[in-house]
Amino acid sequence: MTTLFDPIRVGDIALANRIVMAPLTRNRAPGTVPTPLMATYYAQRADPATGAGLIVSEATQISPQGQGYADTPGIHSAEQVQAWRVVTDAVHARGGRIVCQLWHVGRISHEQLQPGGQPPVSSTARAAAGRVLVGGAFVPCSTPRALRTEEVPGIVADYAHAARCAMDAGFDGVEVHAANGYLIEQFMRDSINDRSDAWGGDIDARLRLLVEAVQAVAQAAGAGRTGVRLSPVTPANDAAQDSDPAALYGRGVQRLSDMGLAYLHVVEGSTGGPRDHAPFDYAALRRPFPGCWMLNNGYDRAMALDAVASGRADLVAFGRPFISNPDLGLRLRQGLAWADSNRKTYYGGGAAGYTDYPTAAA
Repeated sequence: MTTLFDPIRVGDIALANRIVMAPLTRNRAPGTVPTPLMATYYAQRADPATGAGLIVSEATQISPQGQGYADTPGIHSAEQVQAWRVVTDAVHARGGRIVCQLWHVGRISHEQLQPGGQPPVSSTARAAAGRVLVGGAFVPCSTPRALRTEEVPGIVADYAHAARCAMDAGFDGVEVHAANGYLIEQFMRDSINDRSDAWGGDIDARLRLLVEAVQAVAQAAGAGRTGVRLSPVTPANDAAQDSDPAALYGRGVQRLSDMGLAYLHVVEGSTGGPRDHAPFDYAALRRPFPGCWMLNNGYDRAMALDAVASGRADLVAFGRPFISNPDLGLRLRQGLAWADSNRKTYYGGGAAGYTDYPTAAA
């Protein structure tokens, strides 16, 4: 019987176990540049004997326009590449593997974070009823402008450039963030996308940004080093339900299935919230996809063990538990209790609540 602790090959990436550290925004990259403290944080969780078989980095913007929160890192400049190299070297020194999550927030942003103080961009000109971190406080999202038809290919090019930068920075691969109500999902869902051009309307048109961005990233980084994150029913970031999520995401997975991708990373239910937020047949979603299948959202030890043993998942991603349990892999193996995390130190700050959580053996 396959277990959570068995090795697996995920596309071109060999992993020592099937435990994944999910992307976690921590807002500790002032000026959008990773810091040595971030290298310590990721390295603490990188040893596959005690931590994750694979780390998915915090969401990392593909361009200055892609930023939506203060002090989140980018992966589009030479300075950022050099700084991320310190992080990936630290992870590899512990025997770990790490992929970079490529992110464009779309309308989940604020003018103060945008180049030249311009409005954020999206598939629509309608504002999101969400909040973003600016100047140490959470403030309402700014009203976006809809991307012009001729601008959208430039977004695709930004994804490809960021993927090349990630590989130059020493990442083992990349994950395209197409979940949680950010830009790609703003194009996918008809509850948000109100376009009448070639990037809106029917399902295939609304999926066009997803498909073309992933194709460009796979060409830049290698398909066997490319994953995609999806969240079929999450309401995160004011992403109201699509009128037919089964058809939309089913077609999306079909379009991705012939690209030779390493994995799909699927958030079940409401991101960081109820798993039964809305009905959805995740088993049916998986059937056409030949690569590895990663599941996420609220998994405890028993659920994760069963998901892999039953074949429902090839990998299981854990988010918040990895904040306060740098040795979560060891705790999963030995059935040890999980330490609680301090929510007050999730976003921004220094080492407190970031690199000072003890291991079970400490």
